[in-house]
Amino acid sequence: MATYAVGDLQGCLEPLKCLLERVHFDPAVDRLWLVGDLVNRGPQSLETLRYLYRMRDALTCVLGNHDLHLLAAAHNIERLKKTDTLQEILDAPDRADLLDWLRRQKLLHYDVERNIAMVHAGIPPQWSLQKALRRAAEVEEALCDDARLPLFLDGMYGNEPARWEGSLRGVTRLRVITNYFTRMRFCTADGTLDLKSKEGVGTAPPGYAPWFSHLSRRTRVNKIIFGHWAALEGQCDEPGVFALDSGCVWGNHMTLMNIDSGERHTCDCHEERP
Repeated sequence: MATYAVGDLQGCLEPLKCLLERVHFDPAVDRLWLVGDLVNRGPQSLETLRYLYRMRDALTCVLGNHDLHLLAAAHNIERLKKTDTLQEILDAPDRADLLDWLRRQKLLHYDVERNIAMVHAGIPPQWSLQKALRRAAEVEEALCDDARLPLFLDGMYGNEPARWEGSLRGVTRLRVITNYFTRMRFCTADGTLDLKSKEGVGTAPPGYAPWFSHLSRRTRVNKIIFGHWAALEGQCDEPGVFALDSGCVWGNHMTLMNIDSGERHTCDCHEERP
């Protein structure tokens, strides 16, 4: 049995199939971890979601910002953008099953035996892993609650508040938690977010740094797998932190990593499968 983690799919199904074939992935015995952003911008968002749904018992998945955007668009079609490739999912006859499965996925996964966490964007430096798991659970509960779901999805958009405060309540509280786990790249040591800068580590605004680089980061004792930051091209020099988004949807390659051995496999988006 082997366990692999794969970077952002964003509707790029063929490279995923290529990688799984390359490692002889068997969903009956192997496990696949997904760092989120399963859909959007790529050419096969619906096919990707259906493919994953069929093998869902072999998957461990965390949600990314594009996955949450799909759920929001499903409740309010006006949320769709011109660059989105989500309409096929919204028009699909099996959309109810697909979206119900999607909204029941985690924001943060932690494997106790391996001491490895998986999150889409990151964990803010001021939170321990235990606190991060508690905060993630708040959003996960809202996603699974039929009554609270529309209010959360409508209110999750926005860059404020830029920093966590324990006194936050309601959808405002859930919004900053969601921004940390699904949108964060740069922040200050106290967790103040900059959500506008999206390039490489050397482009941080004054006073900000990549979330994983802060010396005071309380999750330095844990290994962390993350995606989201395509500009890193799957590279991170921070010990114990593994970046897997290598920008497949932008014409680069997709990255699959054996989480026990650290061995990586890549497949170019434009590579034809045998």
